[in-house]
Amino acid sequence: MSTATGDTGDTAAEAAHDRGIDDDVVPSGLEHVRARSAELFSVLRDDEASSAVRSTARDDLVHLHLSLVEHCARRFRNRGEPFEDLVQVGTIGLIKAVDRFETDRGVEFSTYATPTVIGEIKRHFRDKGWAIRVPRRLQELRMQIGSATGELTQKLGRSPTPRELAEVIGCTVEEIMEGIESSHAYATLSLDATDDNDDGPPAMLATLGVEDANIEHVEVRESIKPLLEGLGDREKRILLLRFFKNMTQSQIAEEIGVSQMHVSRLLTRTLAQLRTSLEVD
Repeated sequence: MSTATGDTGDTAAEAAHDRGIDDDVVPSGLEHVRARSAELFSVLRDDEASSAVRSTARDDLVHLHLSLVEHCARRFRNRGEPFEDLVQVGTIGLIKAVDRFETDRGVEFSTYATPTVIGEIKRHFRDKGWAIRVPRRLQELRMQIGSATGELTQKLGRSPTPRELAEVIGCTVEEIMEGIESSHAYATLSLDATDDNDDGPPAMLATLGVEDANIEHVEVRESIKPLLEGLGDREKRILLLRFFKNMTQSQIAEEIGVSQMHVSRLLTRTLAQLRTSLEVD
């Protein structure tokens, strides 16, 4: 918390001093944050304080609770959005919480601010996380489908059908199907994206662009195909057994019922014939 309570804490102390608040005793850790928050909110809600003093207290409250924003943002890491952007979005939620918080509610500010910060981050994902822009109606329908699917799955003990979802949500089956299809446009992953884990798999892009050693043989295989069609059945079978099933000449001889020497002669003659035809072509 030291980064959030340095200069801003001094500014808050000055603002509190203007209102006669004794700052000789400074509590530590969480108690320090609670005590400072109470002082700053007291300044912020004081109608008699100048606008400059209240603005300073507001800024100090935001800086004092930035660690809360970072904590909430960490829950959404590795979901396709930079951590720094999530912190910025969460800070907007923190500012809203500061402006709306009422000290007489009897709850800790952090308890009140946390759902506001998380809600702002979730709204960011809903609005900005679509790879292809789809109507807001479909974005909201997708969220309803997700919620209804979870409830119906628990109730029915199985995945709900589109018709059952439509009845619960109050729309047509066609709209349900459209909402499900729209989910495919949400938060696609960049080819450069990793999971920020040294032990995890490499980025997809790192696995692309590798030369296939078999590519150079494609032209040869395609050239030989018509030549193989011109061979007799026995010659084709010998080639199949030798080069595709990796059988020895002795095994081939036993398979087709001839001597190993005869297999050797047939194989040599067939390969020579293919080689000659290939060179001529």
